[in-house]
Amino acid sequence: MLEKGQKEVSLRPALVQEAESLTGLCLRSKAVWGYDAAFLDACRSELEISPDDILSSLVYVAENDGSVVGVARLTVDGETAELEKLFVDPAFLNLGVGRGLFAWAVAAARTHGARTMHIESDPGAAAFYRRMGAQDAGKVASGSIPGRFIPCLKVDLR
Repeated sequence: MLEKGQKEVSLRPALVQEAESLTGLCLRSKAVWGYDAAFLDACRSELEISPDDILSSLVYVAENDGSVVGVARLTVDGETAELEKLFVDPAFLNLGVGRGLFAWAVAAARTHGARTMHIESDPGAAAFYRRMGAQDAGKVASGSIPGRFIPCLKVDLR
């Protein structure tokens, strides 16, 4: 759901040439949780979307009026999918963009034969995934910050 006067959001595959700007979107989105520049810098490699990511996995963007306002990256290995990234531009939070990207990820995972989708979530974003139907599946070590643990969630796709 978007504000009055905004065009609808459409989803499409990401383009290789968008990799750098998608990484910037991920960093801006992560910053909404109040992290400082040093924390975001430590997370940069995990938040990066490279041209190879776009070529080797499923990466979709949400677009509004010609601008990219969200991104999701999904990998599938057999019956298991990993929602690697789902980020929304801060100006478009709480307008349904994340919900649309999540629905895309679930449908794409099912289409590719996955029966379960795993999500390693920022603690601040875990409530969103729970509202989308994900269940807690423990905690995992952060790939960026030693000693930090983040929620792991899963979605039954059957």
